[in-house]
Amino acid sequence: MLLLLTARRRAAAPAPDPALAEVPLKITGLTKKYAKSVDRYAVRDLSFRVEKGQVLGLLGPNGAGKTTTLRMLMGLITPDSGEIRVFGHAIRPGSPVLSRVGSFVEGAGFLPHLTGRANLDLYWQATGRPAEDSRMEEALEIAGLGDALERAVRTYSQGMRQRLAIAQAMLGMPDLLILDEPTNGLDPPQIREMRDVMIRYAAAGRTVIVSSHLLSEVEQSCTHLVVMDRGRLMQAGPVAEITGGTDTLLVTVEGEVSEALAEKVGALPGIGSAVRTDEGLLVRLDGASPGTLIGELVRLDVQLTGVGPNRRLEDAFLTLIGGSSA
Repeated sequence: MLLLLTARRRAAAPAPDPALAEVPLKITGLTKKYAKSVDRYAVRDLSFRVEKGQVLGLLGPNGAGKTTTLRMLMGLITPDSGEIRVFGHAIRPGSPVLSRVGSFVEGAGFLPHLTGRANLDLYWQATGRPAEDSRMEEALEIAGLGDALERAVRTYSQGMRQRLAIAQAMLGMPDLLILDEPTNGLDPPQIREMRDVMIRYAAAGRTVIVSSHLLSEVEQSCTHLVVMDRGRLMQAGPVAEITGGTDTLLVTVEGEVSEALAEKVGALPGIGSAVRTDEGLLVRLDGASPGTLIGELVRLDVQLTGVGPNRRLEDAFLTLIGGSSA
């Protein structure tokens, strides 16, 4: 009996943290190994914090650990170590605070023979919450499916299914909305509409976390970024800081930048990475100053034509992940 009580006590969720009651998300030291692996990590020692009103973009190449992180956040899988707190409450499978979270992660399952509206009705009924709390019409207005709501889901295009899934995530107008690749299957006008939806949603005091590979859309819709690579945090902060900070510089030279030069610059002390692009060489400073970099380039007899801050998210992203393909 004593052992049973001890096990139950260990399994119980930690007490809520009053200091984080107004913080939508705080992740601390989150770690998850791949199944049946001793030393391969899907997510490793990940920590970041999200505030109210932010649209946070979760970026990283394939295998960076983005979806694994979102699944742990939703209580779908259990981390090996670390902690996730949503509005001060530690996340466990079935945590009550998850009622304040809406999610669209790895698609949504619908009953194909039922209409879109019937699927949404059934989903909300399954939550056990009052029908008047669903705010169904607001979600449907956002989805913009029109007459298709009264058709069987099996007749939907991929884009229509995507919009229905996003409407489902928005039912109840949750305080924290999590969208994993929400623009898959959407055409350019629909992508633009989704961008506006996320901005409006957060402007009302709610918070949106979006995982996406469309960097141009992230740059236009997100206020903050978390960049991951191989399960680790590479950088977190406001979009303007990451794209316009002096730690990412565009170096232009006479002629083309050779791979040998990129490797030499990348190996310099205080340099995080150096990646060739069509415009020149993108250099991420990791301790070195811009003046030090210029001095080293001159010492290497590089024929410089310009050194300045980089302001494109795509290029900043490439420097952060060291040129890995997204």
